[in-house]
Amino acid sequence: MAEGITHMTNQPKRYLITAALPYANGLKHVGHLAGAYLPADIYVRYLRAQRRDVAFICGSDEHGTAIPIQAMKEGTTPRAIIDKYHGLIKQNFADLGISFDIYHRTSEPIHHETSREFFTYLNDRGELIVKESEQYYDEEARTFLADRYIVGTCPVCGNHRAYGDQCENCGTSLSPEQLIDPHSTLSGKPPVKKTTKHWYLPLDKHEDFLREWILKEHKDDWRASVVGQCKSWIDGGLQPRAVTRDLDWGVKVPLPDAEGKVLYVWFDAPIGYISATRQWAIDNGKDWKPYWYDKDTKLVHFIGKDNIVFHCIIFPIMLRLHGNILPDNVPANEFLNLEGDKMSTSRSWKLEMQDFIDDFINKENGGPGMADSLRYYLTTIAPESKDSDFTWKGYQDAYKSGLVDNLGNFVNRTFVLMHKLCKGKVPPLHADTLDELDRTMLAAVGSTKTRVEQLIEQYRFREAQFEVIMLADQANKYMQKKEPWIVARTLDETPANQQLIDNCIHVCLQVTANLAILINPFLPFTAKKMLHMMKVVEKMLDWENAGKTNLLSVGYSLRPPELLFRKLEDSEIRAQVEKLQAASEAKQAASAAASSGTGQNTATPPTAATKPGAATGGPVAAAEPKASIAYDDFAKLDLRVGTIVAAEKVEKADKLLKLGVDLGTEVRTIVSGIAQHFRPEDIVGRQVVVVANLAPRKMRGIESNGMILMAEDKTGRLHFVNPAEPVEPGSGVS
Repeated sequence: MAEGITHMTNQPKRYLITAALPYANGLKHVGHLAGAYLPADIYVRYLRAQRRDVAFICGSDEHGTAIPIQAMKEGTTPRAIIDKYHGLIKQNFADLGISFDIYHRTSEPIHHETSREFFTYLNDRGELIVKESEQYYDEEARTFLADRYIVGTCPVCGNHRAYGDQCENCGTSLSPEQLIDPHSTLSGKPPVKKTTKHWYLPLDKHEDFLREWILKEHKDDWRASVVGQCKSWIDGGLQPRAVTRDLDWGVKVPLPDAEGKVLYVWFDAPIGYISATRQWAIDNGKDWKPYWYDKDTKLVHFIGKDNIVFHCIIFPIMLRLHGNILPDNVPANEFLNLEGDKMSTSRSWKLEMQDFIDDFINKENGGPGMADSLRYYLTTIAPESKDSDFTWKGYQDAYKSGLVDNLGNFVNRTFVLMHKLCKGKVPPLHADTLDELDRTMLAAVGSTKTRVEQLIEQYRFREAQFEVIMLADQANKYMQKKEPWIVARTLDETPANQQLIDNCIHVCLQVTANLAILINPFLPFTAKKMLHMMKVVEKMLDWENAGKTNLLSVGYSLRPPELLFRKLEDSEIRAQVEKLQAASEAKQAASAAASSGTGQNTATPPTAATKPGAATGGPVAAAEPKASIAYDDFAKLDLRVGTIVAAEKVEKADKLLKLGVDLGTEVRTIVSGIAQHFRPEDIVGRQVVVVANLAPRKMRGIESNGMILMAEDKTGRLHFVNPAEPVEPGSGVS
């Protein structure tokens, strides 16, 4: 409670919220949405509801080699590519309720101007160094080659179309020097080494600052995964990093001796936050400088974990040298997998935002409300502390249990009963007949607001949304206990019982109004529909109204009930699983055909039919002996040593124990089927090996976040797999 109050009473003067700039080289999938944009939008909608001064900044990253390479693939120009995908991505975000204040472009003149000014400022003050190095050069095309313009045979899997930075067939990170028979994608000829000059940012000069700022000042308020990755980079020794490269596409280096050079995309892209803020300020008649220079501005970057080094190490160094404010927090999310495997465009194992929009929003029985179904599920499985897994069965189950059967059911029953038992108007509250159930329900509204507030301020959006849904669940149970439809049968004999009905419906309507406010950051389309049903203006969604139990005036007529959420048919879910499988198999077949006769090894992408529980969510029978797997498959497992700090039996489940397992940075709840082998009191303090990145699963209503590894002897007795000597909780197993 105290922490939440501290956040509320010491508010910064303004907020600058950024979400990672997506590459405009193709459509983006729901993993991107879950990683940066949805959590940022939830936070911003909450800030706006509190009437805080906030700017929500994003835009397309339109430079770098990915753009011209995509242009080559599509037989067009880089400009055509960025114009195409910028518009599509911007519309995708709008369709899914991502409410940027500006969605800008790094190809705009104001960005080129801002980036050149930034580079010049650092260079003129001696903060950059110049170095010469040898890089690959295409003599026929007369240009230096970025890694992606070099292809050759992968030394690991034999793929003849591996790029100079990575083999997309086996996933191995490479350098051009490792390729067998490398050649240029521009001319088809082998490249040569040639000396070139570039400007570098000497990151190593700033290690002391980073250690103090990240590892001391923010070690407790930033996510452990963010601090841990930063520490790994710093401890590994930072090196100077080039801020320019030889390329035609990008921001030209503003120096006379830098012909044919542009700013490296990693350098100019984050400056895009600044240029977008400048454009937003121009569009809205504001001064942009306080948002980047005033220390009373709270800057928060929402990103995925693959961007941590840029937003926590490199960009802060740039900002500090430039005299700007530093980020207050960088709540990076982990990755979102799909049906148990990493999303991959090259293997067509993906769910693009556009696909969901086409199949669930733009169809006849869709509508914007279906966007909230995706927002809800992605927040439910938000990869805030570990990778999580999107499954179509999981989406269907979450949608039904959380939205249709819980929130939607409560609101619908409330409106139906109001029209049936209270003449379609908000009934009075009769204080002298209020009972403990009524008072408890009303009190829950205020306590829920407090918890949601605290959790959002701490960037724990998954838990915050859960609190709102639990309020709806509590309200459903309240109504079920009060049974106003049963009480109505007694009115002929006992007319005074109308007061009991009035109290119940009045309480339920005030809870409904609060649910609209509390759910708005998460499900904005649903909140607006609830406002329409209640015939109230959008100002009611102001956060100051949350917790109040007089939001709807007595005697006020409300509209007839409308279903908040439609039913999701099993056939729709099966169609999505089949669609995913078909696309993956088609891509696999195309890859096999392309490499036929070349000796290329082709990886088999997972399909819904081969993945554990992918189509049905159910168990998969073990096969003996099990097939061999590649090392990369084993490397996907995050095995960690944990210490059991709590254990108890799960009610009405003979085989299950609910465990609290200390993993160093958190105590994880894990439900394990070991109750017939161990007593809870005997295993507290035992060390165990945990599969820490297993997708969450509900068992007997308890969300289990991991799996305990056990050994089974020939008698069927289970034994713990643990280290021979005690180790620190959270230690990795390899």
